[in-house]
Formats: sequence, C-alpha cells, structure tokens
Amino acid sequence: MRVGLLTREYPPDVYGGAGVHVEFLARELRPLVDLEVHTWGEGSSAGVRRHRAWPALDGANDALRTLSVDLAMAAALEGRELVHSHTWYTALAGHLAALHLGVPHVMTAHSLEPLRPWKAEQLGGGYALSAWAERTAIEAADGVIAVSRAMRDDILSCYPALEPKKVRVVHNGIDVSLYRADPGTDVLRRFGIDPARPYVLFVGRITRQKGVPHLLRAARHLAKGVQVVLCAGAPDTPEIGREFRALVEELKRTRDGVCWIPSMLPRTEVVQLLTHASVFVCPSVYEPLGIVNLEAMACGTPVVASRVGGIPEVVAHGESGLLVPYAEQDPEAFEAGLARAIDETVGDPDAARRMGEAGRERAAAEFGWDAIARRTADVYEEIIDGA
Repeated sequence: MRVGLLTREYPPDVYGGAGVHVEFLARELRPLVDLEVHTWGEGSSAGVRRHRAWPALDGANDALRTLSVDLAMAAALEGRELVHSHTWYTALAGHLAALHLGVPHVMTAHSLEPLRPWKAEQLGGGYALSAWAERTAIEAADGVIAVSRAMRDDILSCYPALEPKKVRVVHNGIDVSLYRADPGTDVLRRFGIDPARPYVLFVGRITRQKGVPHLLRAARHLAKGVQVVLCAGAPDTPEIGREFRALVEELKRTRDGVCWIPSMLPRTEVVQLLTHASVFVCPSVYEPLGIVNLEAMACGTPVVASRVGGIPEVVAHGESGLLVPYAEQDPEAFEAGLARAIDETVGDPDAARRMGEAGRERAAAEFGWDAIARRTADVYEEIIDGA
C-alpha cells in the first residue's frame, strides 16, 4: 500500500507531541506499507520530501503560509493510494489530495481548534483560517483517528456532521527502549540542579494549553527544599512569554532551587531529567492524550497531572500517579490541588517509587509503537477495502 504521511513536524524539527507521534509512527509503519513522508522544510532524503511556504508569502500571516505548504504537498502526492494527515497544519493538504487524486484521506486529530480559543491570541485572524481548514478536512475525511477515547468524544461533539463510525481510537505510544532510567547526573549538574534534593519537573511549550502558569503559582506553596525545574521554551506569544518570565522571577524571590531551562533539549538529556525527578507535573488545561506523561512513566517517574482530556487513559490515579481536577472557573482550587498532590508524592518516596515502577510497566505493556503502527495500518486497510 502506497501511503503519503503528511506532517508539520518531522526530525530533526520536532517540538511537540504530534511530532513525536509521527516520528515513531513512521518508523514502525515502514515495514508495513510503502511510506512517503511529506513535511515542512527544505530538501529531501530517502522516503522524506520537504516543502516550504511560498516565498511570496514571507512575512504574511502564519496560517496563510501554512495553506501554501498544503497546496505544495497536495501537488506532490501523485501515485499515493492513501494520504494520512496530522493536525490542521496538513489536514487541508490531505483533503485537497483526496479531491484531486481520488484517494482516501485519513486524518489524525491531535487537538481541536474549537477547543483552543486562546490560539486567537497567537494567530489573530489566522485562527479563523486554521479552524476552517480543520473543519473542512475533518468533516470530509474518509477516516479520522483520535489519540484517545476522550478525544473521540470531543471530535464528535465539535463536528456533529461527522459520522461516528468514521472515528477510530488509536492511542499515542512510547518507545521504552529510548525512554528508560538514566543513572547519570551530568545534565543535572550542568543546569545547577542538586541531585541530593527532590525536584519537580515540567517539560513542554509555554502555551495556555499546557497550564504552566498554574504550576508556577502552585509552586509557591510547595514544601521547603523542593526544587522546581522547568524545561520550557517556545512561547506562543510575547505576552505569555512575559507572563511566564514574571512568574518565574517572582518564584525565585521566595524560594531557592528554581531552574528554568528555556531551550528544547535533546531527548537523552530530557530522559536524564525525567529519571531523577521526584515527580513529573503535567498541569495542562486541555490535553487529548499527553505523550509527555508516557515519557515520564517510561523513565519510572510518578506523574501528577490534571484530570482533563485523555490524561486519565494514560495516568492511572493512585497507581502510576495522581490526577487533580481542573475547572476553568476555579483556578485557585486547581493550583492548590496541584501543590497538595506534588507534596504528597514527594513526601512519600516509597509510594512514589511504586507509582514509578507501575508507570513503567503500564507504558511498556499498553503503549508500544509497534502495536500502534499495526492498528494504524489496519485502519488504512479498512478504509481502502470499504472505498
């Protein structure tokens, strides 16, 4: 089967969970199908073709530039029997290719534009374009893959015109051979983190979705002596970047051991940070699955996370971590709950160790990429056979 896989992110340019998903999915799909990856960038290599926004749109709104990449991708998919797009960034390319070439289009929804209204702050009028592109593509797709059961519910709620039978659940995954405990401490020492003291860790982009300002406010109330390590970069907007920096500086004035790493680190360095963390914290206010929680679990680290979206399908409350209820109308209660759950985990090392071990076992048993790739290939077969 000749498949075109369409993605905004692909190594070496991976900055979020969707990029991680496509990287490992492509690796495991190659033995199963004739795969050609189409992604952003310049140049090409074996099995990978890169496309850049039209130079005439340099300086234009990012959503308009994205649509130009979609057109370039759609024009390059001749000979593919099925196209599989990821996120709104390439969804329209998949839709146009389906119309132009008469082939099925499968779309994986990693998040939904209607549930991320804060993106209007980032994209301006481009948010209306991204929402239009997603709606157009998803409602016409031959198949839609949701990365969690909660995500499937969200898709059908946001897009009631979509036939429920078209929406299948295929979870995100984890490679437990790459994400595993690293006993070294050189990365910690390089960033001034004291291995002898407990620390809580956040890894993610500085965006409204990831909820990191809630964590920074919760950290004001953590037990004395607990370090706070923030591996956080790429703010969505200058405004949220300034808010984040102000909260970090405020926290540093009231407690020591606050470490902000403002760049995206190599995977091996993130693994070491995850390994030695007393607890990994995911304070997202919206999260279709939360692949970073799987990464922490695979490293044997307990997780404290918000009880939103698909996170409860990954983090088993009381077994591999603790889940904290989130309500938009009561952020103070959420922040207090985060602080309590973090302190409870850090304060009971034996229970934390048991949760970390259980998380590692759960990640390995239920979220292996080989099984996820086989399920994805099955979706392709079902759609082509039913076409």
